[in-house]
Amino acid sequence: MDTPTPSTYFDAMYARAADPWDLAGRWYEQRKYALTLAALPRPRYRRAFEPGCSVGVLTRLLADRCDSLLASDRVPRAVEEAAARNRGLPHVRTEHLVVPEQWPEGTFDLVVLSELLYYFDEDGLREVLDRTARCLEPGGTLVTVHWDHPVAEHRLTGSQLASRLRQTNGLIEGFGFRDPDFVLGTFTRPLPDGVLPPTPAAAEGLL
Repeated sequence: MDTPTPSTYFDAMYARAADPWDLAGRWYEQRKYALTLAALPRPRYRRAFEPGCSVGVLTRLLADRCDSLLASDRVPRAVEEAAARNRGLPHVRTEHLVVPEQWPEGTFDLVVLSELLYYFDEDGLREVLDRTARCLEPGGTLVTVHWDHPVAEHRLTGSQLASRLRQTNGLIEGFGFRDPDFVLGTFTRPLPDGVLPPTPAAAEGLL
């Protein structure tokens, strides 16, 4: 398959169930999310972006590590579910965005691409990775997690995506984890020599 997964696929999935992949209930998801958080090299982030957030289960967990978090999805019902799950967290914002055509303004010190990249065709994948690298602040973290088995709706597996990510200009590969079912990777945009990363606002009083 060399075409993007059509939007009708996602619309149909959410029409059948509010949480079509049971992200809130499956042990596989809970374990994967715990490993994703454990892989983050910094204890806290100033401004994070999570495109393809689905129903916001990982969003809720990331919120504890971020001063500000923008979560988005292309399916309006998913955005509604994510907003409801994260209600009461004023530093979390959910938006309906179709990436890469729609991309938020500004830069981020954390970008999370979880179970997302294999839905794009080659041009779309290249654009997502280019935009991610450009919006990531020096010293910032990109974390990626993807299922590593062939799926009809997935153009690439997690292992194939890992190879592509290593070729993304401006990013240095960090800690990674390979599970029988998924591939997790972290990448950093390097800082200029002698420059320290900015301190998240919530951590300033601890230093």
